[in-house]
Amino acid sequence: MAKFTEEMVIDYADKLLIGLTDEEVKMVLDEFEVIDKNISLVNEIPGIEKVEPMTHCLDDFIYELREDVVEESTPIDDILANCDSYLNREVKVPKVVE
Repeated sequence: MAKFTEEMVIDYADKLLIGLTDEEVKMVLDEFEVIDKNISLVNEIPGIEKVEPMTHCLDDFIYELREDVVEESTPIDDILANCDSYLNREVKVPKVVE
């Protein structure tokens, strides 16, 4: 029995508001089949359930967490002094979307 059906693909495509042609639906189903076969191959590796999941792509990755340091903020008047235009405490920028 197939894990992914044509009806499922069409339903998800409709929910995502992407219309798929019959050819595209077949392509998606073919890709899902390849992915499913590869997952099955990985699951057949002896002892795979004992392998710890990778948390980072680099083997020598070291988390470097620092203490939070509270610093004085720049006064808002100093920041607004660098602006061409502002209203109250908000910077006015040109409209970019019509």
